[in-house]
Amino acid sequence: MPKTILASAIVALGLTGPVMAQESIRISSAWGEVTATLANNEASRSLARMLPLTIEMSDHLRQEKTGNLPSSLPDLTRQRDFSIGTLGLWSADHFVIYYRSGRVPSPGIINLGQVNGDVSIFDRPGSVTVTLEKTH
Repeated sequence: MPKTILASAIVALGLTGPVMAQESIRISSAWGEVTATLANNEASRSLARMLPLTIEMSDHLRQEKTGNLPSSLPDLTRQRDFSIGTLGLWSADHFVIYYRSGRVPSPGIINLGQVNGDVSIFDRPGSVTVTLEKTH
């Protein structure tokens, strides 16, 4: 019986391929620091390859901080709804941290990940410089 279970597990792993560990990043600013888990998609992997990054971010509609990346990320399926802590990509190089929930117009955003900490540190007017880096 144990050999059958082991064989089944090996076959299952062979069919699904290796499990990808989700990458974690740190987002820090003069206002505080949070961590985020990146989504398992090509845009997020491309973002991770750019790190570390420093981005000047502006407040937009009192729901998000937005800033430009140094280069474009891959275009993927988009969504219109976002929640508190969603990391998104509006245009090919336009990075967004949402500190409120809501809905964006078409074509929507590409989901890049989710903040794990208290994203309310960004819930204030004005610009802020953020640093994105991989956690160890």
